[in-house]
Amino acid sequence: MSGLVLKLGPKERVLINGAVIENGDRRSRLSIMSPNANILRLRDAIHPEEANTPVRRVCYAAQLVLTGDATPDDARMPLLRRIEELSQVLTDHDSRRQLALATEAVLDAQYYQCLKALRALLPREERLLAAGVQ
Repeated sequence: MSGLVLKLGPKERVLINGAVIENGDRRSRLSIMSPNANILRLRDAIHPEEANTPVRRVCYAAQLVLTGDATPDDARMPLLRRIEELSQVLTDHDSRRQLALATEAVLDAQYYQCLKALRALLPREERLLAAGVQ
């Protein structure tokens, strides 16, 4: 079986192609067979007021495509520019790898994969910002 398998906890919500789906009282699995479905776990969603750091803002921009609030065509170039800006600051090997994955995902119109790669940078950004404040 191919496709994406979502494992959902009780009452967990997920956004699939603009529709909010809530799981029942038990854990369950959904198999998403459509290759280009836009999927976002609502527990992972970044709310507009939380998009307050450079990486979070880029994540939020990718998320807007998944929620249907931005079109892939309108989002592509701004996302690529923002990812490039991040690459000027996050120069370590691991960050560069994640940024390369995010760039490739945008070029392939795989915005979930872009968001996934960018979210991997959030802990690093948090550590860097914490170190700069002290």
